[in-house]
Amino acid sequence: MTYRCPADGTRAPVASLAWHCPTCGGPWDLDFTPSSPVPLKSLAGRVNSLWRYEEALPLRGAAAGLTLGEGRTPLVPLTGSVSAKLDFLMPTLSFKDRGAVMLAELARRLGPERVARVVADSSGNAGTAVAAYCARAGLPCAVYVPEATSPKKTEQIRAHGAFVTLVPGDREATASAARAAADEPGTFYASHVHNPYFLHGTKTYVYELWEDLGGRLPDAVVVPVGNGTLLLGAWLAVNELHAQGLVDSRPALIAVQARAVSPLATAFHAGADDLPAGPPASPAPPTLAEGIAIPRPPRAPQILRAVRESGGTFLTVTDDQIRAAQLDLAARGLFVESTGVACWAAMTAQPPQEGRTAVIPLCGAGAKTGLAAR
Repeated sequence: MTYRCPADGTRAPVASLAWHCPTCGGPWDLDFTPSSPVPLKSLAGRVNSLWRYEEALPLRGAAAGLTLGEGRTPLVPLTGSVSAKLDFLMPTLSFKDRGAVMLAELARRLGPERVARVVADSSGNAGTAVAAYCARAGLPCAVYVPEATSPKKTEQIRAHGAFVTLVPGDREATASAARAAADEPGTFYASHVHNPYFLHGTKTYVYELWEDLGGRLPDAVVVPVGNGTLLLGAWLAVNELHAQGLVDSRPALIAVQARAVSPLATAFHAGADDLPAGPPASPAPPTLAEGIAIPRPPRAPQILRAVRESGGTFLTVTDDQIRAAQLDLAARGLFVESTGVACWAAMTAQPPQEGRTAVIPLCGAGAKTGLAAR
């Protein structure tokens, strides 16, 4: 199995620790096709984690992989047409556990002779997940986060034994600092953006929907998008299920961004295939949806193409809508962090057409950040 650059076709062995394409600098895809269809009727007797979908995962012997019991989160109705998948009930309280377990397991399998330490960068949740799974695997870990990251999140990362570096500036500055560290020998860069194993972890979100709904999918899968890891994982799963004849049709992908930082939504509605060349004109403005405030996601062309091919669209939400959505969900018994309520804010403002169904993820627990500032 090899990494492959989607832009120019360059390849590299997974064991090389190369975290990006040496030709164009872009993120990797993975040359992987599921070995066989996931057998729906046999799943009930399998391990109760995302490893139950072992035919669809790119690590051999998947069922024996590292685990904290991630996945299999509840699916609950919010309205007659919209249901929520409670991914904030993951072991580290966010959906990022789906991808982090894959990265940590890969690093563990590569062995200490190749991997001396693991490095990650994050606005909080991905770093927490990587730190937790590295602790489980016995791997030294360093996590780079913006200096404005919620103290509750940095406390959680440190509690798992990871070394935390607070980086002045925005999310892009944090990524740059981590990438510099990732170039040091013996470093496995557990990038939830550049490493495609993360996407093969997040795709289990849709495999779970397919299982929970008895072998079908909703009309629309609504996801928050910053770097697009959940959306691209979802699109991987949708295409795999469709190619294997396990679903008759593919749902529309509805991508949600914070209106304050919405480069992908702007590009999509302008008909563009990528973001404008060059760095953003100015630092990203503040928004309550800090987890998706990404001014220049490296996988932008893939994200835009996936939404278009699915027949979906981009929606944006304001901070006022996010505040209202967080309080509304709390009144329904669900305390979700501000980034994680973006999709509910979008569905409240623009519900599905009559007769159509949608599922949203509630991605992170409200205990991580508290209530959005009024």
